[in-house]
Amino acid sequence: MTTTDVTWTQANARRLARQGLAGAESPAFDSPADVTGAMLGAHAQVLSAGELSVALRLPSGATRADVREALWTDRTLTKTYGPRGTVHLLPKADLPMWTGALSAVPAGPNPWPDHVRMTPEQTDEVVAAVRDALAGQPLTVDELTDAIVDRTGTWAGDRVMEAFQDKWPRWRQATHTAAHRGALAFGPNRGRKVTYTSPGVTPMDGHAAVDALVQRYLYAYGPATPAHFATWLAAPKAWAAEVFTGLAAAGRVEEVGFEGSPAWVVSGDTSFRDAAPPRGVRLLPYFDAYVIACRPRERLFPGAAFGRALAGGQAGNYPVVLVNGTVAGVWHQRRSGRRIALTVEPIGTALATAGARNDLAAQVNRVAEALEARAELTVGRVTVGPHA
Repeated sequence: MTTTDVTWTQANARRLARQGLAGAESPAFDSPADVTGAMLGAHAQVLSAGELSVALRLPSGATRADVREALWTDRTLTKTYGPRGTVHLLPKADLPMWTGALSAVPAGPNPWPDHVRMTPEQTDEVVAAVRDALAGQPLTVDELTDAIVDRTGTWAGDRVMEAFQDKWPRWRQATHTAAHRGALAFGPNRGRKVTYTSPGVTPMDGHAAVDALVQRYLYAYGPATPAHFATWLAAPKAWAAEVFTGLAAAGRVEEVGFEGSPAWVVSGDTSFRDAAPPRGVRLLPYFDAYVIACRPRERLFPGAAFGRALAGGQAGNYPVVLVNGTVAGVWHQRRSGRRIALTVEPIGTALATAGARNDLAAQVNRVAEALEARAELTVGRVTVGPHA
């Protein structure tokens, strides 16, 4: 039975604050690892966008160089396959939870045809080979392929997977699985070649890891439903519903009313009325974690923003402008040396006031600082299409 009613404004304000997107209302994050922990990972399929997502949540003066140092020098961040099987930056300290949880999510139907598909036993064999091969040093894809074939057999190296006008070796269908089981992560590029490395992690027990991840998700993005969690993680909805039911029975999550429907928060985490309404302007890059995870999407992308800033319903394909916590524009950058030409396209009238334009100018300068560049702002139509 629900005892707390939460409005969109209250939920959005608290989410923004916990994401480092609410100015003085947000915690002062000390490091890129702290930021990515609060975000539950920074989407890094486009690594430069992931670096910017993290840097913009750090104190003024922080740049993409700080994120790169955390990733490749300090190794407090790891680049690996995270939620939805997409590339993310995750805190090294959180990898036991992530790998334990992701490897516990029930697998969906195998999409590969019979002559390509590996059996579960072959997948286990490949993951073991990956773990063994990467125990020494980072390897390129070709080097890792040779090492896997040596440990398993020629079948693993058969080039049968259609990929980008090429064919990949059979073992690569297990890449995400190997990452989710803690056997593989991305290493630093070797010239233009991607490398893989060992993340050096032992996954948590799957049940405990999933429970921990749900609570972390609800702390960052709640109130939320099992269906929201399942979509964010790319997990079966029925499985997610069972997980929430178990956590509720154990008293670890509780139900609240959210915009007239039941949703869930971490037990005791119901102090929504203390959050000040969102204020100010924020620029968020491609696939920022906030726009991916924040629900209901029609409230985050109100009115015309739903059609303009969502490419086919997919959040993240456009960099967005948040005004007072909701999407009120899209933007694009084009870099030439240390100069960034940044175009902002307002949606509606939220950017029409002098105060909003001043906030926008300050945000443009912060983006330029984070990217170690000098920005020139144009307010006008963004003519570049969504990111594929």
